[in-house]
Amino acid sequence: MPKGTNQKFKLYFLMKIMLEKTDEEHYITMPQILAELVKYGVTAERKSIYTDFDALEKLGVEVIGEPVGSTYHYRVSSRQFELAELKLLVDTIQSSKFITARKSRELIRKLEGFCSEHEAKKLQRQVYVSGRIKTMNESIYYNVDAIHNAIGENRKIRFQYYQWNLKKEMELRHSGAYYHISPWGLSWDDENYYLVGYDSKDQIIKHYRVDKMLKIRMSEEEREGKEFFEQVDIASYTRKNFAMFGGKEERVKLLMENQMAGVVIDRFGKDTSMIPTDETHFTVNVDVAVSQQFFAWVFALGNGAKILGPENVVEQAKQEIKRLMKQYHL
Repeated sequence: MPKGTNQKFKLYFLMKIMLEKTDEEHYITMPQILAELVKYGVTAERKSIYTDFDALEKLGVEVIGEPVGSTYHYRVSSRQFELAELKLLVDTIQSSKFITARKSRELIRKLEGFCSEHEAKKLQRQVYVSGRIKTMNESIYYNVDAIHNAIGENRKIRFQYYQWNLKKEMELRHSGAYYHISPWGLSWDDENYYLVGYDSKDQIIKHYRVDKMLKIRMSEEEREGKEFFEQVDIASYTRKNFAMFGGKEERVKLLMENQMAGVVIDRFGKDTSMIPTDETHFTVNVDVAVSQQFFAWVFALGNGAKILGPENVVEQAKQEIKRLMKQYHL
């Protein structure tokens, strides 16, 4: 049998054929394997394929043969990712607001390489999320990488920050001046990605939407604020800042209806102590950054939640109610 033009790549093409054409529900016969190899310019005899299967197993690609009638069916027995895992990753990518539509498509195409061509069709899913609007900043993909690199190198970063104006144009904040921040972590909250860092000028912890950061550059200066972050858990910081709006941190006591137990656990975690007060209510003490967004969260729970203290936070809640009444001429 004359050798094909790509004979030296025989093992590679065999692996490609088995990974693309077979899975738990799809198989390929020996004549089909030989025919597929010919398409790649490779000729082979049946006996040599069995030896190649042994070589593939050493490379981590196990091929099993199952007798069906008078012939054998061959398929890859296992993969790095199960189909259910890939579907979960695809759903996460599609529902992530901070990943642009173009990047979502690119990432999903790459994930398809981890399954057969038959299973890849099942990854063409559409996740519908209420109000979903993808970010328009393509650079977020690289912003995240730049921030992680700076954290790994223990360096500050410089960047510009923008907001949208009424003309739907990007408008640089602080007249285009660069922010100089010590990055300490990234947080995913309220469907957005945030940088959490230390501002040495103001000597406080701040956070920034990663998709609104431009021209991130690593500084030569080492990070500052370590002593602050040794006392702050970033996940806890995120829970305290409702919709990532900052405010003065307070220990707030809330009276909640029993049916709101799940709401408290979802927001503050299972370790939060819930103290029964009667048959239908409990109290909880939580650390929050007091802001209009915090009050909006409480108000949205209706009769299910009430702020009991401290008095200054109760007074702020009353002032917020008065502001809303005045705004709507009530």
